[in-house]
Amino acid sequence: MPVFVGRRNFGREHFGPRFPQVPKQKEEKFQSGTAAHRASEPKFEEKYFQQVLDHFNFNSHGDNTYKQRYLKQDQYWKKGYGPIFFYTGNEGDIWEFALNSGFISELASEYHALVIFAEHRYYGRSLPFGNSFFELPNIGLLTIEQALADYAVMITELKKQLGAPDCPVIVFGGSYGGMLSVYMRLKYPNIVTGALAASAPILSTAGLGDPKQFFHDVTADFENYSSDCANSVRNAFLQIEELAKRQEYQKIRDELSLCQAPSSDKDIHQLYGFLRNAFTLMAMLDYPYSVSFIKELPANPVKVACETMLNKTDLVKALRDTVGIVYNLTASVGSGKFTCYDIYTLYVECADPTGCGLGFDSLAWDYQACTEVDLCYESNGVTDMFTFLPFTEQDREKHCMEKWGVVPRPGWLKTQFWGDALTSATNIIFSNGDLDPWANGGVRKSLSPSLIAINIADGAHHLDLRGSNPADPDSVINARKMESKIIAEWVKKKETNVF
Repeated sequence: MPVFVGRRNFGREHFGPRFPQVPKQKEEKFQSGTAAHRASEPKFEEKYFQQVLDHFNFNSHGDNTYKQRYLKQDQYWKKGYGPIFFYTGNEGDIWEFALNSGFISELASEYHALVIFAEHRYYGRSLPFGNSFFELPNIGLLTIEQALADYAVMITELKKQLGAPDCPVIVFGGSYGGMLSVYMRLKYPNIVTGALAASAPILSTAGLGDPKQFFHDVTADFENYSSDCANSVRNAFLQIEELAKRQEYQKIRDELSLCQAPSSDKDIHQLYGFLRNAFTLMAMLDYPYSVSFIKELPANPVKVACETMLNKTDLVKALRDTVGIVYNLTASVGSGKFTCYDIYTLYVECADPTGCGLGFDSLAWDYQACTEVDLCYESNGVTDMFTFLPFTEQDREKHCMEKWGVVPRPGWLKTQFWGDALTSATNIIFSNGDLDPWANGGVRKSLSPSLIAINIADGAHHLDLRGSNPADPDSVINARKMESKIIAEWVKKKETNVF
């Protein structure tokens, strides 16, 4: 997704190397817009929680536990009285989310809250079974239900340890993490007072909606900047299709600076996924300032991509340079640093057609996309600017049986977590940015006075969770103000036992 992965994503959020080495100074501060901001930004303490391995089967693993990592920030907390802001970690290293969710700490300073960022089991360093977690049957304990139970147990125990039994808990999450925040409020309303779910595609991942929507919406971001831009991308793909039909593989290699010439339909399929993935990331992360979240990208990457795409008359070479914004930001073709694109190394096909990322985290997300999370999205070259790359339930089932020996459960999220039948729930904010291709897979209209949709005109993927930045558009500034006001009301009502 994912966030994201690796990603990603959702997006995710599922990208990047396994166990990224975060410099100490980076661990201790958020990434923000100015040096002045960075100097005063809060610090996190990294800790581990002895977590139950299997919450639902007393016979399977007995008393076995694993060490679940979490980050704690208590410098603003009014101990024993202030609320607890709990981030439901998604499919990656928890530091990545903490360093890119500064809005939560800004709220904590205002409402004297304790902040906890909890890492999702099987990601980062929260590894049951160590580095053999991805082996069968070890990976079988990677489920949404187990992850939610982890968070419920952690919240309950930490409240006891910290002398905060009556402190209200607000959960936050972006992308898949946002989905988890929704599910926490649905499943554990006795523990969670309210949820802010940013860019959470809870409908599309439950198999509700049009499988063509996602890549149509990626295309819309580029069309909105310039219809010529999207048409140029579309025509570049058409030219590659023609070269592939004529089996002019060497020319494809030369034009796109590939490390190896394709030699089969399989290679061409991989190439299309590699190219499409770059545009997906730029659309998701179309922030008004440069970031190093998921990928290093410049400010306004959609604009940069379109300017690059329209800068050459040779469309295939223009496409090569445009995807280079994602795959090799600082080096250009022929610079000496850059040599070629290894399409099998830079992009790995998986059960998430928006990308699972790289490294061990990508294996965990692939497994989740093979079991509970339904990501059957496809492009077709008609409603989008790419090429025909189908990904049906049959394609998913084939991949998942070959890779993991499992058969997906397409309707499980709808059954387990309500699908679009949410009106009996309460106290959830669904925020989505109009620039985010995941947005239309989520809740875009308020369902009740306490199930509130906030749409952010100039927002990319969970931009509202990021820390304040001088380049923020008014729409995200106003969205954060609304979110802050709603959360304050939840906390106040909980403290006065109005619920």
